[in-house]
Amino acid sequence: MTHIPLLHGHSKSQPKLLQELESHRNHRPPSASQATNCTTESPVVRYTLIVIALGFISLVLLLPLAAVFVQAFKRGVDVYLAALLDPDALQAIQLTLFTAAITVPLNALFGLAAAWCITKFSFRGKQWLITLMDLPFSISPVIAGFLFILIFGANGWFGEWLDDHNIRIVFALPGIVLATLFVTFPFVARELIPLMQTQGIQEEEAAATLGASGWRMFWRVTLPNIKWGLLYGIIICNARAMGEFGAVSVVSGHIRGETNTMPLHIEILYNEYQFSAAFAVSSLLVCVALLTIAAKHWLARKQE
Repeated sequence: MTHIPLLHGHSKSQPKLLQELESHRNHRPPSASQATNCTTESPVVRYTLIVIALGFISLVLLLPLAAVFVQAFKRGVDVYLAALLDPDALQAIQLTLFTAAITVPLNALFGLAAAWCITKFSFRGKQWLITLMDLPFSISPVIAGFLFILIFGANGWFGEWLDDHNIRIVFALPGIVLATLFVTFPFVARELIPLMQTQGIQEEEAAATLGASGWRMFWRVTLPNIKWGLLYGIIICNARAMGEFGAVSVVSGHIRGETNTMPLHIEILYNEYQFSAAFAVSSLLVCVALLTIAAKHWLARKQE
């Protein structure tokens, strides 16, 4: 950095020095639109990479998604609607929606509490808490399902006590909810923690100095700043809850018409060679995925 001495004995050079200081103060980095292309690759290389990327996406993502809808409507709209209106399919759809309706709000509450605790307070064991929150990402969903079998199954730790009190956890709705909750609970928290860390605690401290209570700070200061990130996390969590297969497959027992969610019902239809019906139900989950992507894009623009 250039040092500019300001000496009282040099009145002739002061205007020039003032101009340099003003020029330095008004200097702004070039915007993205003004920035020049700094890559040295030729247009042929750039277009080749773009074609490869688009081809890979089309082969791995777009083509399979299109194949789902083609197979679902292959035998006509009547067969498609009949597959969706089948009593077992309706039960699977209802159970999937009901499970998501329970797990997503619980995950939202946990995510808010965990993010608030981690980003607003300093305490012993904070890093351990963050590490434990990532546990469902590293454990296979099938292993997670076996853990609940070990705890609540007939031969599990609490199996005898649950049987004596006529309480069913595994092979019933509570087990499906617990397994889905375990797999999906980090999503909302992991979306909020970086956002709240970036925002800092200055606004909350200012509100506290003005006499605002904790709840008032949350509703008036914190929640408006994180609302788009919270919705983003809820959307991702909902899509994961509706599409969960591994953990739910272990704890559900595959009881047809009772404990089958949509992914489990699709597996049964496919194993029974009812391909049109399987793809018809699959198309609903694909629609959920596409709506999730659209919602993510919209929320990303809102956050910007």
